[in-house]
Amino acid sequence: MSRFHAVCLSLVVAVCLLGTPSAPACTGITIKPKDGSIIFARTLEFAVDLKSNILVVPRGKEYVGSTPTGKPGLRWKTKYGLVGMNAFDLPVTVDGLNEKGLHVGLFYFPSFAEYQKVKGEDIDKALAPWELGVFLLGTCSDVKEAVAAAKSVRVAAVVQKDMGFVPPVHYIVTDAKGNSVVLEPTGGELKVHDNPFGVMSNSPTFDWHMTNLSNYVNLTVSNVPPIEVGGKELKGFGQGSGMHGLPGDFTPPSRFVRAVAFSKSALPVDTAKAGVLQAFHILNQFDIPKGAARGVEHGKEVSDYTLWTSAADLKNLRYYFRTYDNSKIRMIDLKAADLDAKEIRTVSVQSKEEIEDVTKAAK
Repeated sequence: MSRFHAVCLSLVVAVCLLGTPSAPACTGITIKPKDGSIIFARTLEFAVDLKSNILVVPRGKEYVGSTPTGKPGLRWKTKYGLVGMNAFDLPVTVDGLNEKGLHVGLFYFPSFAEYQKVKGEDIDKALAPWELGVFLLGTCSDVKEAVAAAKSVRVAAVVQKDMGFVPPVHYIVTDAKGNSVVLEPTGGELKVHDNPFGVMSNSPTFDWHMTNLSNYVNLTVSNVPPIEVGGKELKGFGQGSGMHGLPGDFTPPSRFVRAVAFSKSALPVDTAKAGVLQAFHILNQFDIPKGAARGVEHGKEVSDYTLWTSAADLKNLRYYFRTYDNSKIRMIDLKAADLDAKEIRTVSVQSKEEIEDVTKAAK
């Protein structure tokens, strides 16, 4: 065996034994029912509990952006009320919906996120990566406004104290008309990508994922007809032969392909409620149980799992969610919330699964 091959073999063995660093595996899809509603749904995966809860943020809430130097950054006040999931008890949403039907979701973007430099004269335009979502939701009514607002600020490399590092993220923005874009901090700029499928995952960049779809042009929802080879008929084993070759692992490229395949092949539904339920069914395909996706961080094995799954009805302004510990779908109606309240209200999502005993019905 050559020295080159020996080194390669050693590396392969090391990877198999030690694993690879954890990279949270979130997946997002868009469903468009016949009634004109728009449903954006996503999973959120991480290797530790992010202590997420539901926030209802009222109009008039004042925020001050975080900066790398610790000085106060961008100052803004919410024009629109909003609802969504937070993390680490922060007063910001990592996934949320505002009263105009605008949705913004943060997705992990490791190895590719490169934030904007903040010069002294730009300090009053700066905010942290985890603050951009709540800024857009609080001040914008649609995708066009959100893109303009995102370009007017500086998303800076700020250390998140609960994580101990600068979180690498990118964003998907969707409005009630079905417009969708992806915002990605790359090369020190905030780049904007049109998102025709309304689908999202993680690294690499969004344009790479779109190009990668060309590797799967052979996929079809219809079963492949039998073929004759050398005088012998060959046919598929039951249902699903048209989707043979669809990647099934948890990597971001594979999940992106599956998200497009499942969300765009799903049979049309009539109503927003049916769309929400369809979205949760599709995202069952992306649910990660504890132990199936492991890595090593700081010498310790970690395991990503699906902390929660959400679905936002952008027309009817309802935010649905379920958690790892409770698969029951729960909902908050933003139209019924007090958006002129004095303070942010927090709704705990912590609850245990209840198993219904139907034995009496069998007697």
